[in-house]
Amino acid sequence: MSADDLARAGRLLAAASRPVVFTGAGTSAESGVPTFRDAQTGLWRRYDPGRLATPAAFHADPALVWGWYESRRHGVRRAEPNPGHRAVAAIRARLPETVVITQNVDDLHERGGVPDPVRLHGSLFAPRCSACAHPAPAPGDADGPPAGPLDPPACARCAAPVRPGVVWFGEALPAAALDAAVAAASRCDLLLTVGTSALVHPAAEIPLVAARLGAPVVQVNPDRTPLDAVCAVNLRGRAGEVLPELVRAAWPADAAG
Repeated sequence: MSADDLARAGRLLAAASRPVVFTGAGTSAESGVPTFRDAQTGLWRRYDPGRLATPAAFHADPALVWGWYESRRHGVRRAEPNPGHRAVAAIRARLPETVVITQNVDDLHERGGVPDPVRLHGSLFAPRCSACAHPAPAPGDADGPPAGPLDPPACARCAAPVRPGVVWFGEALPAAALDAAVAAASRCDLLLTVGTSALVHPAAEIPLVAARLGAPVVQVNPDRTPLDAVCAVNLRGRAGEVLPELVRAAWPADAAG
């Protein structure tokens, strides 16, 4: 990341009034939250995560799937928001019309100071009935993470098994969240994309919506992605390091004070 690129991105952020911050797995990886493909430890190493994240897998073995997602949720509970999450909250505090859109299913944006991110892929903390979609409370954490398969609770309304509140392979994104994300990208005057590979569709289309409508796109990522060509600025580096620097570049007087 060059000083010139950081300064240019800082000017774009300082000039914005309706930015969108679009975050992916790289944002939370710095907090110790494994990416989806890396979330295999101990017993779960024997299983292909792609085969644990489908409606068919849950129907075939709800205890196996529920246990794996519970182990992921417990892992997230042990994680803490990192400086990247805090910087996103600082942008939101400075620019109240900021919309935060995330592909992550953890709760680190909320705990980092953003109360209402648009969740394209659902949440580990919002289980629902597998039959009637009635919301269910997230289980308590007193007993620690499961050591293996765990029977899911029964729905309070219809007694069907409760499922994780995430989007599985073969499922559509939540319509309300997708509509909100497209609307925000369509009206933003800057889109900041952070820690996403830009390979998971349709979520990866969100920055392209902003770019097609003329909003500058600033990318924060340690690696090249398919978005490089449409970005006004590419800031190479990790979210927890680059985003605080970007906030300071946009509002140096705040940092000095």
